[in-house]
Amino acid sequence: MNGAHWHLVVNHLPIVFPIVGVIVLITGIISKSEAVKRTGLMIFVLGAFAAMAAMATGEGAEEVAEKISGVTENDIKNHEEIAESFALVVYVLGGLSALGLWASFKGKSFASMVSNGALVLALIVIYFGRQTGTTGGEIRHTEIRKGYQQPADDK
Repeated sequence: MNGAHWHLVVNHLPIVFPIVGVIVLITGIISKSEAVKRTGLMIFVLGAFAAMAAMATGEGAEEVAEKISGVTENDIKNHEEIAESFALVVYVLGGLSALGLWASFKGKSFASMVSNGALVLALIVIYFGRQTGTTGGEIRHTEIRKGYQQPADDK
């Protein structure tokens, strides 16, 4: 497997984990279940580790992709810059979630506040994840690029 393949294996995880984490965390908040809230926070921590893997494999993917016909340096650079911002907010979410897990297990009074903050931050993370996924997809999928014109049907 080459660098691009490894990147494709892991790059969807940091986008999916926050979505799943939000669903689980909201479920825990509504049901007032500390165990379910902890599960949501743990999913955010796992998302941060997945982001580390995606970032670690990005350079290898770039080396492969820049040799492919139709792939532009601008598309790669745009994706890389957005991915760096995404990774930063995912790492912050992972750190905040780890703090929330600790506070929950220790019975700290601010544990619910941290969970609520993680939920708000996770929604921001999802926005950055959408941008990162879209710009990554645009590298090879011309059909999702802005200004794409669908070919006329030749029947």
